[in-house]
Amino acid sequence: MGELADGLKVFAGRANPVLAKKICDTIGVPVGRARTEAFADGELIVKLDEDVRGRDVFIIQPTCMPVNDNVVELLIWIDCIKRASANRITAVIPYFGYARQDRKSEGRTPITAKAFANWLTAAGTDRVIAMDLHAAQVQGFFDIPVDHLLASPVFTQYYQQEAPKLGKLVVVSPDPGNLKVAAYYAEILNADIAFIDKRRKSGSDVDATAIIGDVKDKTVLMFDDMITTGGTVSEASRILKTHGAGKIHIAATHGMFAGEGEKGAVERLAKAPIEQIVITDTVPLDRKRLAPIMDRIVVLSVAELLGEAIKRIHLNQSVSSLFQKGGNAGKR
Repeated sequence: MGELADGLKVFAGRANPVLAKKICDTIGVPVGRARTEAFADGELIVKLDEDVRGRDVFIIQPTCMPVNDNVVELLIWIDCIKRASANRITAVIPYFGYARQDRKSEGRTPITAKAFANWLTAAGTDRVIAMDLHAAQVQGFFDIPVDHLLASPVFTQYYQQEAPKLGKLVVVSPDPGNLKVAAYYAEILNADIAFIDKRRKSGSDVDATAIIGDVKDKTVLMFDDMITTGGTVSEASRILKTHGAGKIHIAATHGMFAGEGEKGAVERLAKAPIEQIVITDTVPLDRKRLAPIMDRIVVLSVAELLGEAIKRIHLNQSVSSLFQKGGNAGKR
């Protein structure tokens, strides 16, 4: 543990304790001793079981489903650590909820991503680590440092190993706005590139109508930051099949798999012609609920990447150099 153990404390909220343990294992420190307890009325209290005075403290808590519960728990953690006289508090948020509410799309609506940034700062956060923000400009909502990590090194390593088994590859952008990311992976994997001309009908329904590029008889790779209701990738996969695509692989950093019934992710993906769904462990999986598609899901870990960022921040080393190892997929 050595120099890392000197002054470093890492705690885990209840949102993803398995990932927190993996992160701590990669950097050789124990998960901090603390408890989150709920009162009978649902209110939470956080109790630290070890001293953090003057320490460099990291709290790991993705704000995934249930989003509001996890947001409030994170804010309580930060307040608790602040009042315990920590020297610096870094909120490690592998999945940053509300990032899609980054602008006013119509009148009399909030910009909740900005409000969340304000809440974190007001609670006493000194720094934030996030991964694959849905809208990269959310970094600008903070007046404290934000380290925006990308999962692209993890996906790149996986697909470079898998590429020889997949035959002729084409990286498909599910919409024109994701072309920069698709171009990055196409170059790294020596693949062709195409994109889908997508028209969104509603928040959960997507109508994709045309493909620009050649996908016939090729293995398709589609990369995105998250799978929520699965509407985009399910419809895209059907359109790709009608254009003669071979096997279809989907990769997304955050596997939210939200919704129930015919408009939920599980039922949509179960019916879609998708060979494999590759996600990371930024959020925990409900394997029982995902049983109909679990045999198609591959989970990669971002623990090493997040652990390296924590280590570098603690030691006052460069975090941006992490992106120089094949990790800049165009979303910084």
